[in-house]
Amino acid sequence: MLEPPSPQPGWVAEIIAVGSEMLTPTRLDTNSLFLTEQLNSAGVEVAGKRVVGDHRSRLEDAIRHAMAGAPVVILTGGLGPTEDDLTRDAVCTALGIGQSLNTDVIAAIEARFARLGRTMSANNRRQAMVPDGAEIFENPHGTAPGLWIQRDGKVIVMLPGPPGELKPMVERSLMPRLRLLLPAMHLATRRFRVARMPESELDALIAPVYTHYANPATTVLAKVGDIEVHLRARSSTLDEAERLCQEVGAKIEELLGTRIYSSNGDPLETVVGHLLQSRGETLAVAESCTGGLLGGRITDTAGSSAWFRGGYIVYHEDLKRDLAGEFDGSPVSEAMALRLARAARERAQSTWAISITGYAGTGGEEPGTIWIGIAGPDGTAAQRFQFFGERARDRALATQTALDLLRFKLL
Repeated sequence: MLEPPSPQPGWVAEIIAVGSEMLTPTRLDTNSLFLTEQLNSAGVEVAGKRVVGDHRSRLEDAIRHAMAGAPVVILTGGLGPTEDDLTRDAVCTALGIGQSLNTDVIAAIEARFARLGRTMSANNRRQAMVPDGAEIFENPHGTAPGLWIQRDGKVIVMLPGPPGELKPMVERSLMPRLRLLLPAMHLATRRFRVARMPESELDALIAPVYTHYANPATTVLAKVGDIEVHLRARSSTLDEAERLCQEVGAKIEELLGTRIYSSNGDPLETVVGHLLQSRGETLAVAESCTGGLLGGRITDTAGSSAWFRGGYIVYHEDLKRDLAGEFDGSPVSEAMALRLARAARERAQSTWAISITGYAGTGGEEPGTIWIGIAGPDGTAAQRFQFFGERARDRALATQTALDLLRFKLL
């Protein structure tokens, strides 16, 4: 057997997803997410991911590039029986090795076809081509075996593309085999989430802390109305990795305070639900421009029936007035937000109620203007927000803002 790669701190891997179908707008590379989770659990950082179409020379270049930067390279897909399944050929060319037909693999493929009452077509013999020096991972869920190659201090792994074949192969064959080579290395993570804070403002606040540390590594990710701060610490022991995360995490928590709504990655609707449930309280919503988006987020949370009473979608002005009662004011106003929140709370018999009314997107008298009302045991209040006049973004910001306003009330 070839010598294993030399143990090195901070092992990294690169993932190459092979298949032109994943370069279309209808298919996603979900295998790499599963692989990343599995590798991280063994202390391996994923340094790069890429999708390469069914193009031989481009795939060869991608393999060489990945091998230059990582001791572990994992390819998914391109191991099937057709002419556009090029992974084995590209790997052999990139490594400068040959391949040959493996009779044991042919026998396994033929047996699988026989169990299904079918005759194996000749092109399935391509799946039995095995690179020189490769180890075979059996595939009881399909016909293409996985392949493992150790060469020149590198590990190159080829896995079938269908998730139903790849996932059990990773768990049963790849990870146990990989762990035999890995140095004792553990990965600890922290994931803070902050709502309604500009990314630049947040980074200016916490950068003086995290830039002093190479370990843990810090990543700031921004989404609409939501920022995530990821810490990833590596060490030879899990306790030390956790200590490193805690040291930096505590300093970040001190700076951000109650702006942090989650320290474990939970979304805002889950956090609000936990607060309500711990207090034995309930919530109802009345939505206009968000059209049920807030209620949808809430009911996506498992167990939300314990604290969510329900909601009212009052999109048309007539329905707003049916719920809120007749009055002479604008349907997008502080008065309407207050009346909708009070009416939703009373009608649903909930502890709290949130109302959202406004002009999401470019339509209406004041594009991007949103009023959010909150009714609770201590009365009703409403606040005006000026968003961007972009429909999807305004709607997402409105639900995020409403939940965060309620969170602060509950705190």
